[in-house]
This record gives sequence, C-alpha cells and structure tokens, in this order.
Amino acid sequence: MRFAVTVATFVLAAAMPAMAQDVYAPYDPNPAPPVVAADDYGATDFVFELGIGGAVQPEYLGSDDYMAALYGIASVEYVNIPGIGSFGGRDGRGFSIGPSVNYVGERDFSDLRGLDPVDATYELGLRAGYEWDHAEVYGSVRYAFGGAEGFVGDIGANLIARPTEQLSLKVGPTATIASSDYNASYFSVSPREFLRSNGRFDVYNAGGGFQSVGVAGEARYEVFTDYFVTADASWDRLVDDAGDSPVVTKAGDEDQYYFGLGISKRFSLDLF
Repeated sequence: MRFAVTVATFVLAAAMPAMAQDVYAPYDPNPAPPVVAADDYGATDFVFELGIGGAVQPEYLGSDDYMAALYGIASVEYVNIPGIGSFGGRDGRGFSIGPSVNYVGERDFSDLRGLDPVDATYELGLRAGYEWDHAEVYGSVRYAFGGAEGFVGDIGANLIARPTEQLSLKVGPTATIASSDYNASYFSVSPREFLRSNGRFDVYNAGGGFQSVGVAGEARYEVFTDYFVTADASWDRLVDDAGDSPVVTKAGDEDQYYFGLGISKRFSLDLF
C-alpha cells in the first residue's frame, strides 16, 4: 500500500508542471464581483409585463349563472431606483408589487326578482407578494366603486413547480375578505325587498369579514422569449355572512368557479 501511494505521488508531482503549462489566463487586477444570474438585469431599470385575456366567471357574486369577460394583465417584475435600491427578480422571484383589478357583473331584476338591481362593480388596488423558487405568498387590497362600494382583498399562498425553464405551475389556498358595505350590496335583503319578493327572500343584514375561501391554480408557459400564455382557474366557497345570505341559499350557489386564459409580453426599459 505504501509503495502504491509513493508511486502515485511521484507520478502526480511529475505531471503537474506539464499541466500548468496548459493553463493560462490574462491577469485582471480588478476582477468584477460575482453576481446572482437570476437578478443580473445589466442596465435595465424597469421590467414589467402587459397582456390581455378572457375569462368565464359568475355573472355576479353568489350567482349560479356564468358569463364571459375580458381582463387585463399587468405586473412589475423588477425595479431599480438609483440611490434607493431595487426589488424583484427573474420570472417574479423575490418581492413584487403591481396593480390589482377585478370586475363583477351587474345584477338586474331578471336575475333575482324582488331584489334591487346592482350595477357592475369595478375594483382597483394593489397586489404585493414574495416568491421563492418553490413557494410564494401574496395579498391584495382593492377599493370597489359602481354597483358596490367599499374595500375587498385577497390573501393566499402557492406551491410552485418548474418542470422546465419555460413552464411553471402554481396551486394553493386563497381567501377573500370584504367590508360590510361591500357585502351588503350583494348579500343583504331589506324589508322592502322582502315584501317585493313576496317573502321569498328573508330580511338579512350581511356584515363584513371573510367572504370566501378556496383553491386557485395557474399554469404559465413562455412560448417565445418574453411571450407568455397563462391559464388560471379557481374554486371559491362563499362563507360566513355571504354564504348564509338568502340571496345565495334561495337563488344562487355557494360554489363560485373561475377560468381564465391570457397572453402577455415582458418589456424591459433603461430609465436612468
């Protein structure tokens, strides 16, 4: 054994000068510091995504009928502000913030006879989240105006799978919280509405709090560089005051389903 080790050491020592002659590189007195490839945007200061999609969703909150609707896609992937710092990362990794929008269709007399109609509701706000390689958490808050007024928001978390560099899959629990004035527009029943519906809908006062809980999923594929196709679906169960409302139990459905399909493009800008 000692003989074998001695021979091996001798051979290695003899080979090292020859090996060293084949290894050469220019000397850099000021080498660049190492960077994380996922966050190396070079001179780019602003990376965002825009797109459009179509969805199948309930006609109004608590409805058992469905409608087709268009929706916009807008998100911010990376921002760098000199003197302040940067946030975000490739494909949404890290901290992200962007707009949050939603649309709820109108409810008219033909939908629920005896109840007051509710015009279409528009919701505008912000969404923030943090994404790791295999998980994310997020939350959003929006102000509603139109048919319903008040605040509504979502919280959720996802597990993430990335089978390929182009494909990502997400699934996880979600919950919606709404203010009392928002919920009242869709789920309360006034004495006048009780009489006008011939007693079909009992008098009911819906308060705020959790509106629904459910599960949401997303599949996202980069067809070409910076061009994406995204399919997302969700199931939400109306709970608490929303789920107990006679508007839902007598003429609607506690289970609310959603399916959307969109296309989008990533843009990069050098602002500073």
